[in-house]
Amino acid sequence: MLENAAITIFLLVGLLLGSFANVVIWRFPRGESVVSPGSHCPACDAPVRWFDNIPVLSWVLLRARCRDCGAAIPARYPLVEALSGLLWLSAAIAFGLTPRALLAAIFFWVLLILTFIDLDTMRLPNPIVGSLAVLGAVAAAIAQFTAVTAVPLTYDGDVPLVMAGLGLLLGGGLSGAVAGGYALIRGRSGFGMGDVKLLGAMGLFIGPYVLLALMAGSLVGAVYGVVSAARASAGLTHKIPFGPFLALGGIVTALFGPVIVQGYLSIAALG
Repeated sequence: MLENAAITIFLLVGLLLGSFANVVIWRFPRGESVVSPGSHCPACDAPVRWFDNIPVLSWVLLRARCRDCGAAIPARYPLVEALSGLLWLSAAIAFGLTPRALLAAIFFWVLLILTFIDLDTMRLPNPIVGSLAVLGAVAAAIAQFTAVTAVPLTYDGDVPLVMAGLGLLLGGGLSGAVAGGYALIRGRSGFGMGDVKLLGAMGLFIGPYVLLALMAGSLVGAVYGVVSAARASAGLTHKIPFGPFLALGGIVTALFGPVIVQGYLSIAALG
């Protein structure tokens, strides 16, 4: 009973933080404060009443319209709130009621924010990526020198700080080398430095499994890129943000990485 209640709390916190995620996604790229003023309609600037700020539900009750001016409220708002709630719920289910679950939930939440900012601006803001990296490094150090099981989320051994550092080197170093090599050979950038920094930060949370996240993100991104380019008749040079695919790869890897790798090794052994 207590466990179910705690998992429900994770879901509710995720939904509430989904509302704040929408604020960060909208304001941060514009250089606006994410603290003040309070939530308001971007069309008429009317403050959002507390009872109109209930995640997902308020959007439905308001019929996707501002109460004051009637301007349409994009479906993205409840979508982000719902995804945030589901990601926090997934962290609680996957890692139990532990500090690791809280760190996983925050990791997922920041990746969600970065995903939508990248979709809007084709940028991954350094302050957000850097804050994620600092959190991962601090959590790895705490895990190394205390009995708290924290990060990497995919590792349960005795040297979490070493494995987190290896994830940082593999995520940032390998992708940086690939980006540099591509730019040198092709004469143009094909992999942004924001993506390189994000992979380094992700490596602190998922250790060497960051390579799996990179592979998964690259595969999904490549398929999407080909389909998108074909539909837009823009050719294979059609530019798309890569951050969302890396974020997806990171979340899937954090939740299922060891299982995926073990399953692959079992299949390979049978072959």
